[in-house]
Amino acid sequence: MNAYATTSHASYRESAILTAPPEQLVIMLYDGCHRFLLQAIAAVREARHAEAGERLGRATAIIDELQCTLNPEAGEIADRLGGIYVFCRRHLAEGLSERDAEKLVQVDGLLRELREAWATIAAAVVSEG
Repeated sequence: MNAYATTSHASYRESAILTAPPEQLVIMLYDGCHRFLLQAIAAVREARHAEAGERLGRATAIIDELQCTLNPEAGEIADRLGGIYVFCRRHLAEGLSERDAEKLVQVDGLLRELREAWATIAAAVVSEG
């Protein structure tokens, strides 16, 4: 990819983020986390431990961001999501220390389910608007 294409792609991605509604931003975070988890899973399975740690660090940072953006006024839903995010962080740390890719796969599956729920919510918001 040439420098123009790289710059153009980065500008498009930045514009998409800046103009996305909140529900879509959450979906983007889940998608980014999924991408990093897939990379971490492959790295763990191939014994590339430094890369696995770096990729899991990025996935964990996204989970932290998801947790920070929870609205406490949402009540039980926010509490449950917060608990899920704590579980995910703990499970990822265990998966890395035990070099157990299946723990990472479990977290990825759980987060993919949440992503699909957010996609349904986002679609409902768009259809109402």
